[in-house]
Amino acid sequence: MNAKTEVSGNKFDGAKLLVAVLVLAVGIVGFYYFSDAITVVRVGGLLVVAAVALVIASQTEKGRGAIGFFKDARTEVRKVVWPTRQETIQTTLMVIAMVVVVAIILWFLDMFLFWAVRMLTGQGG
Repeated sequence: MNAKTEVSGNKFDGAKLLVAVLVLAVGIVGFYYFSDAITVVRVGGLLVVAAVALVIASQTEKGRGAIGFFKDARTEVRKVVWPTRQETIQTTLMVIAMVVVVAIILWFLDMFLFWAVRMLTGQGG
């Protein structure tokens, strides 16, 4: 059997991902290094650096795959049929009722086991 491995993407994808990680790391270090600056400026700078790192990473095969995944996920979320307000309220009330029923059953089970242990140990009357 002869198995060929297909290499997709560019041979520089690894280097691009490394550059993206380094850019992001420099941004994080800069965020803490300039701790005396106004917080809004620091956060803005960090967001710009993160955007640059994402743009660099999106130029790789893995980056394009991740972007495609998120687009597909967004499409699937749009297909979801969300429950109406009345369905949500009814389901919530059913869950609350079942929690109360199970709590009462466990309370009676606990009382029975407490009574049984007291009888077995001779502490009950």
